[in-house]
Order: sequence, then C-alpha cells, then structure tokens
Amino acid sequence: MSFIEHRQFSHIMARHSAPTLLGIKCGSLFSLDKNAFSADAHIAYFNARAAAKGLKIRILCHCGKRSLLYVYNEALLQKRLAEPWAQALLASLGYAPQKGVAECLRLLAERIGGEEEFPHEIGVFLGYPKEDVEGFLLHKGADSKLCGCWKVYGCPEAAKRAFSNYEKCRRFLCSRLEQGFDLYRALRIPS
Repeated sequence: MSFIEHRQFSHIMARHSAPTLLGIKCGSLFSLDKNAFSADAHIAYFNARAAAKGLKIRILCHCGKRSLLYVYNEALLQKRLAEPWAQALLASLGYAPQKGVAECLRLLAERIGGEEEFPHEIGVFLGYPKEDVEGFLLHKGADSKLCGCWKVYGCPEAAKRAFSNYEKCRRFLCSRLEQGFDLYRALRIPS
C-alpha cells in the first residue's frame, strides 16, 4: 500500500467514521471502491495499530464494485449488544447476542450479503437510539420526525445534538489530517 493510498484511505475513514474513531459512537459504515483500494491490507494495518484503543474494522460485504466496511469500538459495541432491548430485537431476528460481538457481526455480514433488502437492524450496530431503530422497523422507513444521519422517530432534539456532535468529530479529525497528522497520531494511537 502506497503512502498516497494510505492517506486517501485515512481521509475516507475519518470522514465517515470519526464519531466511532473518537469514542462517541459504537460503529460506523463506509464503502470503498474495490479497484481503488486494497481493503484487506488497510484492514490488517488498522486492526494491528488500533487494537490498543479497542478499535476494529471488518468487511461486511463485497457488493458489486464496492466493499462495505464496518469500523467499531469493541467495548461500546459489546455494551450496546448487552442492552435488553437490543438483545430482544436481535434474538427475534435470529442473532445470538450472548455469543458476543464476533458472532453478531458474522450474522450481520451474512444477512447483508444474502438478503434482497438491507437488514434494518443495522441501527443497533450503528448506535442509533432504541426509539429510532424500533420506529424505523415498525414504520418501514416512513413517517419519521426528522431525517439526518438516520431517520428519527424518537426525540428530534436529542438527535439534532447527536448529529451536531458527529459533525464536530468529523471536522476535528479531518482538520487534523489536513494539517498533516497521520490518522493514528491524530487518534493518539501509539506506534
């Protein structure tokens, strides 16, 4: 992987995953052009470097010309999967949350790659509020109160604050990269 490709990958990941990388969100998704990036090399490098911070990345799907990547904070995701409502929802969809993060992500990847419709329980893995995940499933994506980073069915004010905080994370991390910081240095990940 070249220096330029590494910088481009870091910028894409920062733009789409900053709230997760900075520890205020359990997970984020982004896609990569399979012809432009060697996803496996970037994933191996990131996972080796970021393990000390509990951050991981994995491919959920090779979809056409793109790869769908999931960046997550393992401790925050474990906490999310332990929430009773999340366990009940995921169990009703065939997941076994008690088996842990790896097993849940394996099934999520299987469902993304094998279903005609995108699995809407993804909101659990992305840290969306309970009311919004359940509302989206109940209303099949219609009749939301607000649409921003996700469709809001619960409290619009709380969602607006979250959207604002996510944008601040993006601006901060992208600014650091524009100033010449390496992603790992910007995240204070030791070499």
